[in-house]
Amino acid sequence: MLGYIAALWGITGICMLLGSAIYRLSAIGLQTFSYDLSWYHWAALLFSVVFMGFFEGYRGFQQAWSPRVAARILYLSQNASALRVILAPLFCMGFFSIVRKRMIVTYCLTLGIVTMVMLVHQLDQPWRGIVDLGVVTGLAWGLASLLLFTVQAFFGRSFQHSPEMP
Repeated sequence: MLGYIAALWGITGICMLLGSAIYRLSAIGLQTFSYDLSWYHWAALLFSVVFMGFFEGYRGFQQAWSPRVAARILYLSQNASALRVILAPLFCMGFFSIVRKRMIVTYCLTLGIVTMVMLVHQLDQPWRGIVDLGVVTGLAWGLASLLLFTVQAFFGRSFQHSPEMP
């Protein structure tokens, strides 16, 4: 029972994190449409949405991150400990109890994302909104793929993804 509580906390915490980012960035992104946009703004917006949808949403989330996180949520449901229960979202995202190489990649990627967020935050509108709408596309794709992989992990018969435990 404790394992399922931990798994529920893990997926809920991650969904809250991604959902919060989607909500906040959507508000900023939608402000873009209150500006008089030129053709190059529209071209940049299209590029941002397609680029981030493909590279962040499909390649980053759907092909790599979401299956691994779903596998870790499933693993957590069967292997709960006090620390893993308390820090379930962090465990599921791979910040600890994961193979060393993946942990290094996770921390470096997190540092890179924080750096990019700080840089994009310095952009003026409508450019910030254009970038943020692309990010929202990738995050929404990622959230949807995470939920689908998690359902597949718990209820599918052929879920073969690794939780990458050490």
